[in-house]
Amino acid sequence: MTNYDQTTLVRILAWMAVISGIAAAFAGSPYSSHNGRIDVDALSRAVQHEDDHVTAVELAAWIRARRAGLRVIDVRAAPEYDAYHVPTAERVSLDSIAHVPFRKDETIVLYSDGGAHAAQAWVFLRALGYDRVRFLRGGLQDWLDDVMSPSLAPTASRRDSVAFDGNAALSRYFGGVPRRGVTTATVQRVRRRGC
Repeated sequence: MTNYDQTTLVRILAWMAVISGIAAAFAGSPYSSHNGRIDVDALSRAVQHEDDHVTAVELAAWIRARRAGLRVIDVRAAPEYDAYHVPTAERVSLDSIAHVPFRKDETIVLYSDGGAHAAQAWVFLRALGYDRVRFLRGGLQDWLDDVMSPSLAPTASRRDSVAFDGNAALSRYFGGVPRRGVTTATVQRVRRRGC
């Protein structure tokens, strides 16, 4: 599967998650102590303007800059979190997300494996009145690909090369291994071998 196909699949899954989350919210809140309200117009505007997500590179830059009020939330299961998580992330299960005391002035970035659970948590928190919520587009896999092991094809344009240099510095900050002059297929083979 090409990166384009993967990106398309991730976007489709994220949209499905958002739609499912909205539908679930109309069915009633599963949290008896938190009755949320959904402004569908506001949510649809956020999705349309892509204010609902952040890229892995943007998140890495925010973490590195120690952005004030940033909270990174991993909604995956505990064993997955323990195996690997984004630096500074705290683990909060999806079923307890509504019970976490977030501040209204915090920027909350949610992530999961592929983004679907994070998108659902985004809907839940928006329904509870939190406006500064985003989810990591592409989930943890985008973090691993774009921050921990970015690659630049040998045929990359000058513009892509300049962007890669900035991303490579960010990658090294987090202990990543940027690779110049390799194809995505080469990087995938290397990952499968565990190198």
